[in-house]
Amino acid sequence: MQPSRGARRLFASPLRLRAGVLLLLLLALTATAAWNFDAILRNAEQRYGNLGPAKTRIQDWGRLIDSSENLDEAAKLKAVNAFFNGALVFTDDRTVWHQEDYWATPIEALYKGAGDCEDYSIAKFVTLRRLGVASDKLRITYVKALQQNQAHMVLTYYASPTAEPLVLDNLIPQIKPASQRKDLLPVYAFNAEGLWLPGPNGGKRTGDSKKLSRWQDLLTKMRAEGIDLDEMR
Repeated sequence: MQPSRGARRLFASPLRLRAGVLLLLLLALTATAAWNFDAILRNAEQRYGNLGPAKTRIQDWGRLIDSSENLDEAAKLKAVNAFFNGALVFTDDRTVWHQEDYWATPIEALYKGAGDCEDYSIAKFVTLRRLGVASDKLRITYVKALQQNQAHMVLTYYASPTAEPLVLDNLIPQIKPASQRKDLLPVYAFNAEGLWLPGPNGGKRTGDSKKLSRWQDLLTKMRAEGIDLDEMR
């Protein structure tokens, strides 16, 4: 594609002007990537009406993001894990959504003030992505909780592709390496890049998360709420 006349004039302009335009473009991109919590709240009020205590929970989420942006990744993990473990009460989908298996967006979970293990893991994943943690460092991981003898979901964090993952879980407050979570048996994981089976050196990629319909439906719901993960790739 050939540049427009306007673009050719821009690149022919003095260096100072070009630098100023570049700065404005960068600021515009930054503004686009940032979520507008006023708009997010308006969308939630249009959907649910009076938010009641949920408004404070959603505003607290925005404040968490604002206060955590300049932290290192370890501190971001700790802050996000603690926030959602405290903000949500563990409740099964039948009670909250009157469905057997419902994947809630962070807004939906904060509106209810409750969620199951999927909702905790999704909310932590989305928040850490907003805080700049790369998608390929994060995986939403299905496990078997051996003590409870039931399926469970956690968020795992890989400092490098072959590093031992850290586990962010709603069952316990501490973030621990996977080797210290003998009570969890990994089954499979996914993120924006793909599907993974457990194994050494980060496991084995086995497919594309675009084929995971529940995940795609979740992304669509979040975009309607004003939360777009595509902006943070």
